[in-house]
Amino acid sequence: MAAFGGTFQISKKGAIDLVTEVDVAVERMIRELIAERHPGHDVLAEELGGPETRTSPYCWICDPIDGTTNFAHGVPIFCSTIALEVDGQLEVGAIYDPTRDELYTAERGRGAYLNGAPIHVSTAGSLIDSLLVTGFPYTVQQKLEELVGLFAVFLSRSRAVRRLGSAALDICYVAAGRMDGFWEQGLNAWDIAAGVLLVQEAGGTVTDLDGGPFDLRSGRIIATNGRIHNELQDVIREYYRGRSQ
Repeated sequence: MAAFGGTFQISKKGAIDLVTEVDVAVERMIRELIAERHPGHDVLAEELGGPETRTSPYCWICDPIDGTTNFAHGVPIFCSTIALEVDGQLEVGAIYDPTRDELYTAERGRGAYLNGAPIHVSTAGSLIDSLLVTGFPYTVQQKLEELVGLFAVFLSRSRAVRRLGSAALDICYVAAGRMDGFWEQGLNAWDIAAGVLLVQEAGGTVTDLDGGPFDLRSGRIIATNGRIHNELQDVIREYYRGRSQ
């Protein structure tokens, strides 16, 4: 936050994929803290990567700033996110939005919380009564027709669709009942690990984009309040079936 709105170094990892010196500084801080408290644990994070092979059953999955493009442009929609995976299963997750001072936390089997107060998914029962949220991968320019086409379908079937620019916060908002459903593809584990556990512990449903079991490293996700999950999933299935004909 000390750097937000100021001047800092910005580099490109791809045509539209940015990284700032603040991303790297925050990640180094997190890595140092984990090394101090949990030496021997693995760390998988966006800017400095992770081990080629797992060396521990414990793996911290971290995105120092999710929403870097927003951060770099002075848009106050970004967060830091971290999760702990134990033997391949998510056990703890935390996402902090510093501009709103909102800390989302979850522990497997113990519920989801916002600043210490329990949160739950919404009660919306149909797409037409739902506020949805999504994002586009950095390869959007190569898949423009496909991704914008699906976005348009959901615009016609829901109350509204938002695109905020931080997948981690998108999923937090589903967990907190602010949004009813989220879908996206082309994501990385660090974008969604903590958020997945939050939605599950808040009473929601998380699957792969085709409705199958969720795979953290597939980059394809649907996260909803559970009540609209099948309907949202059916829209995606019908859309891609139509494209293949």
